[in-house]
Amino acid sequence: MTDMSYAPTRTQSPTTKLVLRFILYILLGVFALFYLMPLFVMITTSLKSLDEIRTGDLVSLPREVTFDAWRTAWSGACTGIQCEGMRPYFLNSLLIAIPAVLISTIIGALNGYVVAQWKFKGANIFFALLLFGCFIPFQVVLLPMAIVLGKLGISGTIPGLIFVHVIYGLGFTTLFFRNYYVSIPSELTKAAKVDGAGFFRIFWSIFLPLSLPIIVVSVIWQFTQIWNDFLFGVSFSQAGTQPVTVALNNIVNSTTGVKEYNVDMAAAIIAALPTLLVYVVAGKYFIRGLTAGSVKG
Repeated sequence: MTDMSYAPTRTQSPTTKLVLRFILYILLGVFALFYLMPLFVMITTSLKSLDEIRTGDLVSLPREVTFDAWRTAWSGACTGIQCEGMRPYFLNSLLIAIPAVLISTIIGALNGYVVAQWKFKGANIFFALLLFGCFIPFQVVLLPMAIVLGKLGISGTIPGLIFVHVIYGLGFTTLFFRNYYVSIPSELTKAAKVDGAGFFRIFWSIFLPLSLPIIVVSVIWQFTQIWNDFLFGVSFSQAGTQPVTVALNNIVNSTTGVKEYNVDMAAAIIAALPTLLVYVVAGKYFIRGLTAGSVKG
C-alpha cells in the first residue's frame, strides 16, 4: 500500500482577515462613489443657480441652495412651444404605467398558471412563442404595432400606449409566473379538482395567495420598463399624451434661450424618482421573488 500524506489546511490569522476585509470595504466604497458620482452631480447642479454653475466647480456643493430649478422643471420648463414643465407628462406616465402593470401582471399570472398546472395540447409551443416574444427588439414591432393601433382607432392615445406595453410585457410576466408556479406541487391542483374546485377557484384560493413574491417581481419589472420607455412613447403618442421620458428629451434638447443645466438636471431627477423609489423600497423583494421559484421541491 502506498502512503499518502496530506498537507495541513492553512488558516488565516485574525489580523490577515481584518486587513483583507478592510481592503474589500475600501474597494467597495471606491466603486460606490464612482457609481454614485453622476447622481451627486445631478443633485448638486439642480440646487445651484445658473451663475454659480458657470463660475463654480462641477462637483462642488452649492454655495446657496435654491429650488427654483425644480419649480421650473415641474411646472414651467418648455418642451417645445408649450411651457408646462414635467407635471402633465408625469401624470401621463402614471396613467400609462399603472393600468399596464396591473393588466399585464394579471394576464401573465393566468398564463403562467395555465402553462404550469393545466397542461393542454400545444402548451409547450405556446410558452416557447411567448418566450420568443421576450427577445424581439422594440424596433422590429414599431411598424406592425402602428398598423394595429391605427386599425383599432387608438393610435396616439393613452389607451393605445397601455395596449402596447401590455402586449410587449406579457412574455416576461408569463415567464415569471410560469417558472414560479412550476415549483408548486401539482398534487395541490389535483386535490382541489377532486374536491370540486374549478379553474378560477383553484387559482384564486390556492395559487394567488402563494404568489406575492413573484407578483412583486412582475410589478417592479413592468413598472420600470414602462416608466423608462422612450421609443414606444415617442412613436405612438402625440401632443397631450406623451410620457415623461419624451418630455425630458424635449426639455434637454431645447435650443431656445439660455441653456439651463440646473433645470435639465432637476427634470432628469423628477423623471427618474419613481423607479428609484421602487428599487429602494422593494429592491430586496425583487431578488427574493426571482429566486423563490428557482428550486423545485
